[in-house]
This record gives sequence, structure tokens and C-alpha cells, in this order.
Amino acid sequence: MNIKKKILFLVTQSEFGGAQHFIYRLVTNLDLNKYDILIAAGPEGNDANGLLFTLKKNGFKTHCLKFLRRGINPLFDFKLGLIEIYILIKKIKPDILFLCSSKAGAMGSLVGRLAKAPKIIYRLGGWTFNDPHPYLLKFYYKFIEKTSAPWKDIIINNAESDKQQAMKLGIKPRKEILVIHNGVDIDELKFFPREEARKRLNLGQSDFIAGTVANFYPAKGLSYLIEAINLIRDSGAKFVLIGDGNERKRIKDLIHKYKLEKKVVLAGAVPESYKYLKAFDVFVLPSIKEGFPWTILEAMAAEVAVIATSVGAIPEVIEANKNGILIELKNPHAIADSIMKLLKDENFRNRIAIEGKKTVVEKFNLKKMVKKYEDLFSIN
Repeated sequence: MNIKKKILFLVTQSEFGGAQHFIYRLVTNLDLNKYDILIAAGPEGNDANGLLFTLKKNGFKTHCLKFLRRGINPLFDFKLGLIEIYILIKKIKPDILFLCSSKAGAMGSLVGRLAKAPKIIYRLGGWTFNDPHPYLLKFYYKFIEKTSAPWKDIIINNAESDKQQAMKLGIKPRKEILVIHNGVDIDELKFFPREEARKRLNLGQSDFIAGTVANFYPAKGLSYLIEAINLIRDSGAKFVLIGDGNERKRIKDLIHKYKLEKKVVLAGAVPESYKYLKAFDVFVLPSIKEGFPWTILEAMAAEVAVIATSVGAIPEVIEANKNGILIELKNPHAIADSIMKLLKDENFRNRIAIEGKKTVVEKFNLKKMVKKYEDLFSIN
């Protein structure tokens, strides 16, 4: 009789970001004859567009942790939050406790050790201390990661640069640090055709469109994109930002400051936003910090030319001027110049778009990613 391994996935919030996309893609592609899966997350983003709702709709067991919040709150975190996670672990008795995102990683690993979880895996999409935080907050996050690392058996980075940084800083789990790159299944990605995508976003069919899909967080560097748009405001190009978050007001204020309301569309948070990528002629990701952004792979899979900053795993995906354009971070002029280069040279734009799709198919395949995790789960 085949006994399924119990895996408890724990992530800080349900709002879709990199960690949530990872969990969704992994669990929906695991062999469910081998695994008994429960996904738990905090209440933030727990709505019809969130991870828990989406997975529950697909038949997965989910649990909302009432006191696990993204912000730092001593009452919630150290009294209610830790107790709530401890009770869940003792109740479920998972063979594997799989932690995603930095806060869930720290709290979950501490409680996991106290609850004697047999195997604790921590997977993260970029170190939080690389985010644009004040110095003292960066120091605090480094301290937490270094202190909590021995409570984890395995740490998984999705960028080699993050692994090397961890080793340099002395972030050492009980067993090992691994790198497993993200992967997508091109056949699984159901993009809207270009004409339909543009119609749904109320865009002109003949316009040159540059766009992005991102949560409106400081790490995404969206203000630099708006600065770049102002530099090429007379180019004839139009711009679309799909997403939402706590930086929305700042972005709207910048658009108003430069009088770009007729040039920039803020489409808001859109369910299954990747489906709209073929609406773009160019995809731009101006991030200050990344782990391994899913949107890069999705845009390349959609055969859209990509411009992205050289952060996180992006240089491990994009070969400059072959399958995309790499630029330095915090540089509106570099963003503007790259957009204009692709606007003016259609042959170059098409060539890097085709190479981008080829890269995803050959190197960043979802089946390869899932196989690596299943191999990891099989080791006692």
C-alpha cells in the first residue's frame, strides 16, 4: 500500500506574487498519488484572486492562518502567530514542512523545530535584505536569516547569485543550500491572442505598446519606468502597467506630475495577468531587486521582447542582446534608450523575442523544475 507523504506548504500571504506563483505551479504539477498536500497562508490577499481561493477551487486543501501577517507586529508574530502555526503543525504532522517567503521562513522554521517536523525546506525568491529598505531594517533581516538558517534542513534559492551571497554572509542551514531555477510549461500558458488581449485592455490595435506586470512594491522599481516614459513621451509609444500594491499612489502622482495620463494605462490587478502579455510589443521589468521573476519567463514564452534590469537570476536567463536586453538598475535613461531601440528596429525586436521563447523551452521547463523538487522530497 502506497503511503502518501504529507507536505505542509506555508507562505506569509495569499496575494499572488512570486512565492504564490511558485506554490501554485508546483502543487498543481506534483504527482498527487505520492503526496498529501495542505497549503496555509495568512489572510492578506485571501480573496477570489488569491492563492488559497484559487487552489481550493482546484480541489486542494487550504488553511487560512488568521495571525500570519506581512508586516512586523510583536503581538501577532510572537504570541498569536507562532502559536497558531505550532498548533497546525502538531495537528497535520507533516513529513515535510515547506516554507516560502521570508517571514513564513523564519517563524515556520522556529515552530517547525519546536514541533519536531521531520524535514524543513525553505525556498525563497530573493533575500529580503536586498529590498530597498533602510540600513537598520536590512541589518535586521540579515540577522533573522542568519539566526534562523540552522532551524532549516535545506534552503533553496532560485538564483545562483543569491546562493553565493548566502554563503558569503554565513547563512548555513543544517544540510545544504541548493539552486533550483523556476520553470514554466508553454503548453499550459493560455495567452490571449494579441488582438483579443488589446481589446480586453482597451488598447489600440496599431499602437506600439510597452508594458509590465508587477506588484506595485518599491522593489519593482516602477518609478524608474515612469521617469523613462517621460523621457520618450513624444515617441508615439503607449505604456501599460498591470498590477497593484502600496506604491500605486506614488506611481499615480508621478504620472500626474509629468502629465502622462494619456500615455500610461494603470490596468490594476488582473486575474491571470500573464494571459495579456501578447498585448505588448515590449515587456519591461525595471526591478531594483528580484529572485527569479516568473513574469520574465512568461513574457519570453509569449514571444515578447524583454527589457530587464541585471538583478537576481535575470542575468542567468537573459543573454544580452541575444534573447533580451539587460540594463543597469535605477536608470531611466537606459530603460528609455532600450525601448526606443526596440521601437525603431522591428527585426531586432522579433529576433530576441523568438530567441527568448526558445530559451524557455530548452532551459526553463516546468517539468524539469518539478522533477527536481520531487527528487528532493524522496530523500529522507
